[in-house]
Amino acid sequence: MALRKELLKSIWYAFTALDVEKSGKVSKSQLKVLSHNLYTVLHIPHDPVALEEHFRDDDDGPVSSQGYMPYLNKYILDKDAFRLWCLFNFLSEDKYPLIMVPDEVEYLLKKVLSSMSLEVGLGELEELLAQEAQAAQTSGGLSVWQFLELFNSGRCLRGVGRDTLSMAIHEVYQELIQDVLKQGYLWKRGHLRRNWAERWFQLQPSCLCYFGSEECKEKRGTIPLDAQCCVEVLPDREGKRCMFCVKTASRTYEMSASDTRQRQEWTAAIQTAIRLQAEGKTSLHKDLKQKRREQREQRERRRTAKEEELLRLQQLQEEKERKLQELELLQEAQRQAERLLQEEEERRRSQHRELQQALEGQLREAEQARASMQAEMELKKEEAARQRQRIQELEEMQQRLQEALQLEVKARQDEEAVRLAQTRLLEEEEEKLKQLLQLKEEQERYIEQAQQEKQELQQEMALQSRSLQQAQQQLEEVRQNRQRADEDVEAAQRKLRQASTNVKHWNVQMNRLMHPIEPGDKRPTTSSSFTGFQPPLLARRDSSLKRLTRWGSQGNRTPSPSTSEQEKSLNGGDEAPISASTPPEDKLDPEPEN
Repeated sequence: MALRKELLKSIWYAFTALDVEKSGKVSKSQLKVLSHNLYTVLHIPHDPVALEEHFRDDDDGPVSSQGYMPYLNKYILDKDAFRLWCLFNFLSEDKYPLIMVPDEVEYLLKKVLSSMSLEVGLGELEELLAQEAQAAQTSGGLSVWQFLELFNSGRCLRGVGRDTLSMAIHEVYQELIQDVLKQGYLWKRGHLRRNWAERWFQLQPSCLCYFGSEECKEKRGTIPLDAQCCVEVLPDREGKRCMFCVKTASRTYEMSASDTRQRQEWTAAIQTAIRLQAEGKTSLHKDLKQKRREQREQRERRRTAKEEELLRLQQLQEEKERKLQELELLQEAQRQAERLLQEEEERRRSQHRELQQALEGQLREAEQARASMQAEMELKKEEAARQRQRIQELEEMQQRLQEALQLEVKARQDEEAVRLAQTRLLEEEEEKLKQLLQLKEEQERYIEQAQQEKQELQQEMALQSRSLQQAQQQLEEVRQNRQRADEDVEAAQRKLRQASTNVKHWNVQMNRLMHPIEPGDKRPTTSSSFTGFQPPLLARRDSSLKRLTRWGSQGNRTPSPSTSEQEKSLNGGDEAPISASTPPEDKLDPEPEN
């Protein structure tokens, strides 16, 4: 039933795709093509005349009055080919393309033949399956088309009519697909009226349903089954024989079979359904299919293991023969090796005697060399002690020299900070000078226009004069700040000269330790090894700045003494001038190697 619902969903999608106008109706010609394709795909035999009759163009046809669903159910989905297709999907392997292995084909054929009350021999079944073995050899099983062809060809009918085969397929379909464990007529005793009535019973894993007839159209009731239910055999009474009952949690149902064999089959089937409910399983044949698959896998594993064992034994036999050959070769090689070993032993003995004589001579020479080596080692130990003492003195001197270098680096950093401050003050001074020049240019332009606008110009000149005086006062403050910065630079230079003097002193001491005085040597004249070291001086300012300063002083008519002092300090006073490309920090010579 579930497979039928899934197939109806697919057909519904096809019907919806044909319904372009979304009106719920499709033209008869399109439905006729769809039905013909379903016949072809499912391998369902059909009558073209009947197909044309159902889909004729007038409004009196069956499809026009009843719709497409009754035709689909009656002429397509209720056919044996559809049921065989569902059985194939149920028993096929879980891999694509779908195939049914010969064991499952044999199981299904036995089911169908037993439903027709036919006994099949093992030889006949093997002969029937052997005909399909060649087609199934490449893929490992039968495809759905080969499976349908097997049933449609009539090779498995054995003279049985098509209707009998159809009924057997329908019964197997109900048992495997719809999970009908057993069905048939039983007498049932009523619950209220307590009378006996014959009903068609249908047993499934979850319930036992009974109907008025075997068409299963009028359902009279359902007996739910669970793990708490049980079935018991009852003694004959009230004219009824072969009685049994099904006890549930709420009620007991009494039934009577036609004979003892039927009662035994029904009680066994109901107990199977109760066992499935207790184990939490929903389908008996799914469980049986899984067990058959596990048995096939076990057989395949045993067969593979047997083949591997045979292959391993064959490899061991080959390995044994190869080892015997190798053993013979080794024995021959051993005999040759023994002969060579004897010859080698004689040669080695002669070489050993010669080597022993040579070693005795070398031993005597080694004894003499050892005595001379001991005397030389004593001298080396004394020299090593003197060298360790010198190294210790050099390490102490290096530590003191590093301290002096750290002091010098700190002095350089202080000088650099003062130099940056002085540079910043000079930039501020240049900015003020530029403002002063702009003011003087504006004042000159105002003087040229004074002949025409004398009254207005006098007022503006007064304002400009006041601005000029304020700018000169600011310039004077900047120059005073610059003078203080120069004093700080001179103090940093003094510290740097003191650090240079200390470095020279420690350099002289280092040179003395690096060249120890030996008897007969004269003391060399020492000079500072830091020839590249010079105390850094302030860089000379740009000549343009001097000209601006000189021009501003001439404009004021009264030169400032501080300005001349600053120009003198910029020129370096009595010291030699230093080029502007002098780097801010001078590096010391690298440390002398020990």
